Amino acid sequence: MTDESSASHGRPAEESSREPSSGYWYPQHRGATSVDVLNLLRRYRTAEADMRARTRSSMNMNETDLIALRYLLKAQREDRIVLQRDLVRTLGVTSASVTALVDRLSKSGHVRRESHPNDRRAVIVVPTIDSDNEVRETLGAMHQRMIALVDGLDENELAAVAKFLGGMVSAVHASQSLDDELREAVREHNSGRGDPRP
Repeated sequence: MTDESSASHGRPAEESSREPSSGYWYPQHRGATSVDVLNLLRRYRTAEADMRARTRSSMNMNETDLIALRYLLKAQREDRIVLQRDLVRTLGVTSASVTALVDRLSKSGHVRRESHPNDRRAVIVVPTIDSDNEVRETLGAMHQRMIALVDGLDENELAAVAKFLGGMVSAVHASQSLDDELREAVREHNSGRGDPRP
């Protein structure tokens, strides 16, 4: 009877009870597995990357421009003064690249250069009101949804999420350190092979 019922749906009985071992979907009758969690994390990273791409497109900016603008807006909220050399250090690019970046953002109306309030020889970079409004309109709704989601977690759930995300950050940093050590070992090995033997 079971075989006939399964066949009527076009699937053998043994296949009808089979569950996917990977992917993003999991049945409601069981909890999420470690694979499910990592897959969901991967989905989140993809969704965030897509969101950033849409934001850059709507604001006619590249990734570095958007990072710089968000840094400037954060500094403004914290009443911090930003010089171009601060952007060089934050973005990890050359002084010439930052000058070109500020020129672009100034031309598009997102930032302006002003004299330093305490040192007239220095120039600071300030985001405009329009850029603040544009970022709020573009990302504000998403940020509110994310805040609402976090606010809906209880104390135990917050602790579990914080533990997981903190562990993932440590895992990524450890991987980077291992990569650096491996590259250094390879360089030393190659350098040693080039030395003349006694």
